[in-house]
Amino acid sequence: MLKSWIPSLGRLRLIVQLLMLFLCVYGAVFVGSYSADKLSRALPALSCAYDQMNGGYCVLIRAQHTLHHSIGMVIARAGEVTFSTLLPLLFIVGAFFAFFFVLGKAFCGWVCPLGTLQELVGRIGRRFGIGVRRIEPGDLWPVSRVRPVKWLLLVGLVFLLPLLTGLGLTPHALGNPYCDVCPARIATTLLSGNADQLALNLGNAWSFGLGALANWLIGFMLVGALALRLPFCRICPLLAFNAIFQRLSPARLSKPSRAKCGNCRICTDACPMDIPEISQGEGKKAYNEDCTLCGRCAEYCPQDDVIRIQWAKVNVFRSSRAYYKARVREALPDGTVKPAAKGQGDA
Repeated sequence: MLKSWIPSLGRLRLIVQLLMLFLCVYGAVFVGSYSADKLSRALPALSCAYDQMNGGYCVLIRAQHTLHHSIGMVIARAGEVTFSTLLPLLFIVGAFFAFFFVLGKAFCGWVCPLGTLQELVGRIGRRFGIGVRRIEPGDLWPVSRVRPVKWLLLVGLVFLLPLLTGLGLTPHALGNPYCDVCPARIATTLLSGNADQLALNLGNAWSFGLGALANWLIGFMLVGALALRLPFCRICPLLAFNAIFQRLSPARLSKPSRAKCGNCRICTDACPMDIPEISQGEGKKAYNEDCTLCGRCAEYCPQDDVIRIQWAKVNVFRSSRAYYKARVREALPDGTVKPAAKGQGDA
């Protein structure tokens, strides 16, 4: 049994998520806007610069601005890239790695405000009896088809269009296109009482189109999250950006062997990203690009020491049958709270 005074991994993650949501949305209120601005301009989570009360900026907005205002414009003006031009980008990458090295992909599963909001909406859906919808292999858009979307958004909206805008080949309105459509921009600013980001720019066709798409995405995310776990995370370019470097961080998911795996698929059912590789594979294949290191697969694995969350080969958490039995008394792998446990809160 889980000791009542020791939080489960899921409950601990929820506490961390709520604290980070509070910091990312309202951090500047407590540390001052100047200090909050210096906390991070390369946070590997969707902490939006459009929120003037926040405690950190997203790495993607810095990358877009550098490509647009520094590299692209210098290439257009001089036909060459100097070290002074690349220096801002090197600072972004360096700051990103300083954060990412410690927690790796856990920024997606434990820190990102948008991920936390989607999970909270999902909890509301389950409380009202809305069943969890999984993406299955036989669906029209299975996981394997959805995965390339986040890479297309990363390459197209975060890297390519800002660079082309800096070169003068695309309109100025496309200078930071991903931020213009990102649901975090609207969601986090709304939480701070600012509804300005919902307004559409009627004076420019490109800005109007991007704004309309942003409003559609936030609506899709909020409605979809009632039944589909983490709908936007599946296509998030920041997840792709973090995935590029996931092997360089000591924080990782480990499933060394399938020898003791019961092939029950419970780990995939528990995974909010519906990752089939965690039940089907082992070694590097089990730690998929979509993994957010939330740890739910390890929590709900009914076999001892099959799935582990590690930091530099140190086991931070590992699956155990005793832990699994205690967890399923409270909630099913998909997060549905059992009737007897509803009064105790969703873990």
